[in-house]
Amino acid sequence: MTRSLHWQKSSFSDGGEGNTCVELASAPTTIHLRESDTPSTELTTTLTPLAHLLAGIRSGTLTPPARS
Repeated sequence: MTRSLHWQKSSFSDGGEGNTCVELASAPTTIHLRESDTPSTELTTTLTPLAHLLAGIRSGTLTPPARS
């Protein structure tokens, strides 16, 4: 049985009607992430790696690449 995912937009989205946001959906054993402008491309992970990623971003351990 295939379940439909319930996608939620990030609270950090620009709030407009455009496709400039990250969306998240959860399933019993996985978490799915996608960009709204490319909804057919999903990143699937579990809670522990995602929690480590978010903790690294929040602590400044992980920083975005420099823009060129």
